[in-house]
Amino acid sequence: MLKRLFRSQAKTVTFAALILGASALISRLLGLVRDRLLAGQFGAGEELDVYFAAFRIPDFIYGILITGGISVIFLPVFSEYFKKSEEDGWRLASNVLNCFLVLLIVACGILAIFTPWLIQLITPGFNPEQKALAVSLTRIMFLSPIFFGLSSVFSGVLHYFNRFLAYSIAPILYNLSIIFGILFFVPIFGIWGLVYGVILGTILYWVIQIPAARHVGFKYLRIFDFKSSGLEKIFKLMIPRVVGTSVYHINLIIITAIASTLTVGSITIFNFANNLQYFPIGIVGASFALASFPTLSRAWVNGQKQEFLENFSSVFRQILFLVIPVSLLLFLLRAQIVRLVLGTGQFGWLETRLTAAVLGLFCFGIFATASIPFLARVFYSFQNTKTPVAISLASMGLNILLCFLFVWLFGFPNLFQGFIVNVLELGGIENISVIGLPLALSISGIFQFCLLLFFLRKKLGHIRLKEIYHSFLKIILASILMSILVYLVLQIFAGTLIQTVSASLSGVFVYFLAARILKSSEIGTIKLSILKQFIK
Repeated sequence: MLKRLFRSQAKTVTFAALILGASALISRLLGLVRDRLLAGQFGAGEELDVYFAAFRIPDFIYGILITGGISVIFLPVFSEYFKKSEEDGWRLASNVLNCFLVLLIVACGILAIFTPWLIQLITPGFNPEQKALAVSLTRIMFLSPIFFGLSSVFSGVLHYFNRFLAYSIAPILYNLSIIFGILFFVPIFGIWGLVYGVILGTILYWVIQIPAARHVGFKYLRIFDFKSSGLEKIFKLMIPRVVGTSVYHINLIIITAIASTLTVGSITIFNFANNLQYFPIGIVGASFALASFPTLSRAWVNGQKQEFLENFSSVFRQILFLVIPVSLLLFLLRAQIVRLVLGTGQFGWLETRLTAAVLGLFCFGIFATASIPFLARVFYSFQNTKTPVAISLASMGLNILLCFLFVWLFGFPNLFQGFIVNVLELGGIENISVIGLPLALSISGIFQFCLLLFFLRKKLGHIRLKEIYHSFLKIILASILMSILVYLVLQIFAGTLIQTVSASLSGVFVYFLAARILKSSEIGTIKLSILKQFIK
């Protein structure tokens, strides 16, 4: 059974995405359980604000060196070396594993020393007790990038061989560990128990991938050569990518800093809503981006441009086909979803309304945020990291400006504030400045999405925009019909759970029915990809 699990191979991009999507779905559902337990245990107060703030610096290291570097850049270079010689491929993998382990330990050690000054920078609104706790929690959390760094090399190897199943279990174990920490560590250690659960999750995230990597032939070698040509190439390609990825985390650091100066609980409310909006992004956008990357990389290396463009168009249309209706459902059912997921214990009605409003503003940019990982990886597949980086920097600049602008605008009565208050039903809540943060992120995300598409067309010329546009029109029409029905169902039924279930099921049914009537090709593509997996 275990051998079959570790040797399971995806035969199509869509099926690989379905495996990753199913994993993301389970992981996100566990994430909802995690957030509900956190909300019930701590509420939107000082302790959770500190907990979420303690993630920022370790997440920054994880994002720029691992997600931004090893996870993305390693695969194309490994593909190139493995194609020449299996021995060269395994030597590269071992050298990257060893060298990055040392780099991460050194980087996290240095940052642990300077943590008090960094916490002062990213949480200017915290009181001295909150800052002291944030420093202690952050220092322990620096263990997580080290284990994630080890995991990323094994992940790259598994992706190359289309072994996605074992890899997909890792995030599930991660969230289960945090839930275990909430249930069993928190009663003993308090807020520290959350951090212990996180560290346990990162260790399991790494360990679960080792047997699968060994089954595809990974051989660990005691190589430690910073001057190897493969490692130098990875570093060279990483530099612009690291800059680009750091943009997202710098945005979150700035948002955390701004939120720390607002009402107590603003950091928690933003993070809870952000986790909810990442439900469709993680299931659809990230899954297709990860699944398509090896195929795109191989097609480009082999000079198969036509196959490259066919895969690009197909994956992009499938992402839009799935994420647009989900984001509309999320917007229409935002209050019900927040109440069901978070409305327990210390998490009150005021916090529920604010979180629902933040989620609602996130929804406008979900289609863009879900597409950005895939569009960026299209550039990375032909080893162009500079263009996405420049676009990310422009997006970050816009986001920072908009964050300060919208927080200021929502801080006093004006026409714009009044319009948003009426649309999101926030009447009677005194301080709503936190909702300026998701609005800024959504607009800057759409801006980044548009620029990526523009420069991708400029780079490749013909990218099948006509067929993408035709599919997009059908998706919008089917989504509008779905939204009308969902709105009517919400007027008919009462009760949070009944409204959510009935509106969701009827909405999904109408969307797929309308898509079928409109002859959306994405339905056939998804169906065929599933059948191919089980037909030899």
